[in-house]
Amino acid sequence: MSKKFLVNTESAYIEPDEVTVETIKCNRIHQAEPKLKDDYFVQKIIDADTLAKTRKRLDAAIVSAWNTVKSNRRPPALTPIRWVWRLAGFYHLCHSTPQLMKEAQERFALANRYNLAQWAGQKSIEEAGHDLLALLDIQSMGYKPEAVVEVLLPPAAKTLVDSFTRSVQDSDPIDCVGYSYTAERLGICVGEAYVQSVEALLPSGIRATRCLRAHSAVSTEVKHVKESLVMIAGLTSQEIDRIVKACYEAALLRFSPPKQDYISDDDIEKLLQPSKI
Repeated sequence: MSKKFLVNTESAYIEPDEVTVETIKCNRIHQAEPKLKDDYFVQKIIDADTLAKTRKRLDAAIVSAWNTVKSNRRPPALTPIRWVWRLAGFYHLCHSTPQLMKEAQERFALANRYNLAQWAGQKSIEEAGHDLLALLDIQSMGYKPEAVVEVLLPPAAKTLVDSFTRSVQDSDPIDCVGYSYTAERLGICVGEAYVQSVEALLPSGIRATRCLRAHSAVSTEVKHVKESLVMIAGLTSQEIDRIVKACYEAALLRFSPPKQDYISDDDIEKLLQPSKI
């Protein structure tokens, strides 16, 4: 991936930054499948060439979506009140993930696709509690968090959650792998500098970037991307084709500006007024 993208969670729009993302380096990676009854774990050896080719296909799909959108629309400048709006979006995205991944795990297991079931089960564990980070951030901004997420559901977040839900509940839920990879791959393009730029916009002493940090390069997200890449590289060519297409479609949603006008700061403030602490 030749460009680094900073995710804008308000509109699913991203802005490119000329910083190269480090290529995953490894020679041989062992992928363990879940243990079935008394059988031993089955291990697949993924060679570096296969891993690199898989990563290139997945990332190329994401970049292709970026080039397809090429929108000149830009979201309003980030402000403290708009950060609360974005945190509400984070909450809804994070809140849906553990249960949907658990459902995907069950569906994969019923189809005897145990490596995918193991992957989905691990994702449901990894993402558990991240919605609480968003609630804590909203509270730190001076609002009652449960009240905020009840009244604020950013359209971009709803579009992504709806797409994720459809992928999990499809007759073949494998598209959820592409959705997840795209989200995490773009997440690790958010570095410490971007997190600090957000913090600099907030009132002094306010800590409200817990959720952002958990989905950035300063967290375990980098490890999660590598683990997903290894799992995907061990799938069949037909399955990888589906995931590549799903990455493209998920990236289109994230890069496309909203069809409607961006909500104004004044309108956000009106919606949040009853939720002030």
